[in-house]
Amino acid sequence: MSRVGRMPITVPPGVVVAIKGSGVTVTGPKGELQRSFSTDMSITLESDVLAVSRPSDSKTHRSLHGLTRSLLSNMVAGVTEGFEKILEIVGVGYQAEKIEEKLIIRVGYSHTVEVTPLLGVSLDVEGTNRIKVSGISKEAVGQMAAEIKAIRPPDAYKGKGIRYAGEVIHLKPGKAGKAIGEST
Repeated sequence: MSRVGRMPITVPPGVVVAIKGSGVTVTGPKGELQRSFSTDMSITLESDVLAVSRPSDSKTHRSLHGLTRSLLSNMVAGVTEGFEKILEIVGVGYQAEKIEEKLIIRVGYSHTVEVTPLLGVSLDVEGTNRIKVSGISKEAVGQMAAEIKAIRPPDAYKGKGIRYAGEVIHLKPGKAGKAIGEST
């Protein structure tokens, strides 16, 4: 049996889970999420504990078992605590600012880049070089953060660009570093 799939999900107080066929709606203090799952997986709610079970040990059912449980767990965590990712902008003159709901990013292009947040995602700017992406859907938060990072990924030689907070960038040495390393 799947190690991830067999773990029960405890539903905290204040969270309402409604199961209707293959669709699940989770409502909590931060909002509401709904998703439809495979009809093969059976999702049960008994005394504030969500459980997922599979009908057989076929490869597709084993794969769907852990996936369904993880998605349900993320839905419960999202409506209670929410998710957030922090991006850092590194580079001289690189900065971001928020105007109304849109994010204006200056990262060395001849023009500014305007980012409109996805539905259910909020963007905040801390200082001029930190962007906080938050929301209740883990997928939407991750997608928005990836789209912002793709505007100017970190450079392999100088490290300039947009990166996740705490992300380690291994810099390449460049031509001068390569020449010094060689001995004749």
